Amino acid sequence: MERRNFISKLSILAAGVCVTDHVTAAFFEYTDEAEFAKHLKPVGRALEMEGYYIWCNSPIQDDKGLIHVFFSRWDAKKGMGGWIKGSEIAHAVADVPEGPFRFVETIFAPREGFFDATTCHNPFIKKVDDKYCLFYMGNSNGKTNTKRIGLAFADSLDGPWIRPDKPLLEAGAEGAWDDHCTTNPAFVKNNGKYWLYYKSWNTKDYETSTDPLIKGNRKYGLAIADKFEGPYVKYKGNPVIDFSYKGNNCQFEDAFVWKEKNKLKMIARDMGFFNHEDGILMESKHGLKWGLPKIAYYGADKYIQQAPAPKYLKKYGRFERPQILFLNGKPAYLFTASQGGKYMTSSSFIFKIEST
Repeated sequence: MERRNFISKLSILAAGVCVTDHVTAAFFEYTDEAEFAKHLKPVGRALEMEGYYIWCNSPIQDDKGLIHVFFSRWDAKKGMGGWIKGSEIAHAVADVPEGPFRFVETIFAPREGFFDATTCHNPFIKKVDDKYCLFYMGNSNGKTNTKRIGLAFADSLDGPWIRPDKPLLEAGAEGAWDDHCTTNPAFVKNNGKYWLYYKSWNTKDYETSTDPLIKGNRKYGLAIADKFEGPYVKYKGNPVIDFSYKGNNCQFEDAFVWKEKNKLKMIARDMGFFNHEDGILMESKHGLKWGLPKIAYYGADKYIQQAPAPKYLKKYGRFERPQILFLNGKPAYLFTASQGGKYMTSSSFIFKIEST
């Protein structure tokens, strides 16, 4: 069902730099479904592993046409909360994008004494120049306040991987909007520079939050480097995307960024702009000011029928961590993570992006 909202001029202005390159949107009817959403065909679940929760599926095609996925997983005995304390990053491969995928190996597991001592999560794979770059998040105390982005790289998708001893990007100074963590890396090479978008929030906001479900308010910042390995310098105008102006603890996470037709596009998980079940899509001419979100994909009920949700799965029925597989330079498949499946834990869920 197509839904339409009228966005008032006052709302646009209240959003400031966070909302729009398209100021004229204030004077016209605003359709909240992106064209992207009309071209998604559900393929189904993949990477269902007995005894594990599977999350964060990042796909890439190699020079021989094989499809590699780097994903996070953890022992099912830990429950869904195992992502923050006990996740590891693994590698699987398939002959075609729709699978089946064959498990290859665990790439990174938590290692004592480092920034990723208690979890390795949020993998994002990208070929940058002549290297394969694997961005990820680690933490050192099993909590959110030590989440930091790291970067490993290799000459081949099969490794060996040069793993970092220190984070790629640290949190901000005490009191800053991003003093709690750096996480959910999204990367794009833009105008000859290396752009890293990252999620964070403020510690005081997190600790004093009255929201019973989502503490703090997640925003996105940008850091830029002259080399893919850094150092990355935070943009002075951060955060570049901030939905808090909308009220009701509106926020978002799980961003994935790419360039298409001289624009930057970002797909992410909604956390209150429309609801908490859909994905959102935004566009930007230069990557600093972003247009109003539109719906990129819907909750699971629109595409599939599932068994009733077990009580222990609180995120059942939605698709998170959207990542896109490019074939011949074009978006071809959308990989997401979703609770449920054969083992009632979580797995990858794939959509085909049908051409227009």
